[in-house]
Amino acid sequence: MFIAQELRKNNIAEYLLYMWQVEDTIRAFGCSLSRIKREYVERFDYTEEQKEDEVDWYGNLIRMMNEEGCREHGHLQINKVTLQMLVELHAQLLASPKFPFYSSAYYKVLPFIVELRNRGANKEENEIETCMNALYGVMMLRLQKKEITPNTQHAVKEISTFIGMLSDYYKKDKEEGLKFE
Repeated sequence: MFIAQELRKNNIAEYLLYMWQVEDTIRAFGCSLSRIKREYVERFDYTEEQKEDEVDWYGNLIRMMNEEGCREHGHLQINKVTLQMLVELHAQLLASPKFPFYSSAYYKVLPFIVELRNRGANKEENEIETCMNALYGVMMLRLQKKEITPNTQHAVKEISTFIGMLSDYYKKDKEEGLKFE
């Protein structure tokens, strides 16, 4: 909860990746709040009050996962909405002549998106989701200490730069408001 709050303020893409990881963590514990409390939250160096807040947060997420039918797979509606906000900002940035560096970064990443889709990524999902799924997949590979090819490392570096730029624009839009015309 505390990490999520901080990430949401500072980097929306990292927040979303973190929340996807939280969903998978909940699934790894069988959507059992008692297991999450006992085997996960208790390991944190938090005060008792912070641990209670963290357990409440996980409990709410578990309830939402049950209600939204994503116990086994998929994402919570709150995370889908966050992704959709990034997709909409992406479209606004591309449509505006005021953001040539963003457009340039997008066209630099586009071949990687096409390649990901040719290798099995969902062609129905939008390009931002394809990028986020690639970043999440590589993050999971790193956590599992699996090998990542140099080509994949290069693609992820470019995608990370692009998504980082989108995140920066998201933050700026929320704080100051972007002018698209």
